[in-house]
Amino acid sequence: MPIPTATTPHLIVAGFHALSDPIRINVLELLRQRELCVCDLCEVLGVSQSKLSFHLKTLKEAALVNSRQQGRWIYYSLNLPQFAALEEYLADYRRLGQILPARPCDNIS
Repeated sequence: MPIPTATTPHLIVAGFHALSDPIRINVLELLRQRELCVCDLCEVLGVSQSKLSFHLKTLKEAALVNSRQQGRWIYYSLNLPQFAALEEYLADYRRLGQILPARPCDNIS
């Protein structure tokens, strides 16, 4: 079942935090190609299941990945709408145009 997307401050912070770790970036790169189970991710990345579980939890809390259980394995895939929500958040800043430098404050003595 897909994770709902949102642009709440919590999910924006969680999303950018999740994108700040090389292992999580590697997981996302692998999931760009196809859905993968934890065992496949562990093997390709060369990390233990406990270490990977921590990173997958972070990605799930940020709504960047979906998970589904099939038998005893959990399969992960990208939640593309949440990536679009983060991209839209950044695009709002791009639309601001050139940001003017701050004006010096008048010294009131």
